[in-house]
Amino acid sequence: MADVNRGNRPLSPHLQIYRPQLTSITSILTRITGAGLLVGALLVVWWLLAASTGEGYFEMADAVLTSFIGDVVMFLSLWALWYHTFAGVRHLIWDTGRGFDIPTATKLGWAVIIGSVLATLFTVVVI
Repeated sequence: MADVNRGNRPLSPHLQIYRPQLTSITSILTRITGAGLLVGALLVVWWLLAASTGEGYFEMADAVLTSFIGDVVMFLSLWALWYHTFAGVRHLIWDTGRGFDIPTATKLGWAVIIGSVLATLFTVVVI
């Protein structure tokens, strides 16, 4: 006998059913920061190529990268680098088979977020 309510149910669980968890958010951020690092790396390569090309071209590239928007992009790239690094360390811990219980996974997630912010601020202010 056919299920008459079949059309009213979702086909599979998705974002409308599950609430975001810290581990899922940090996993998504790891992927986003990985892609964002590519943008920052390409800008640095462009700046270096401009330096090797000539003074006029370098001045233009340098003006773009040292503008307000360039500073914001480089700051976010630095944060992405630290975030991605700490998330990688968390995954190395998980690769050993440890840290899968919910309290430890939550602590590791917060450590990645807070650690990346603090390391970024330390790098910008001190170095």
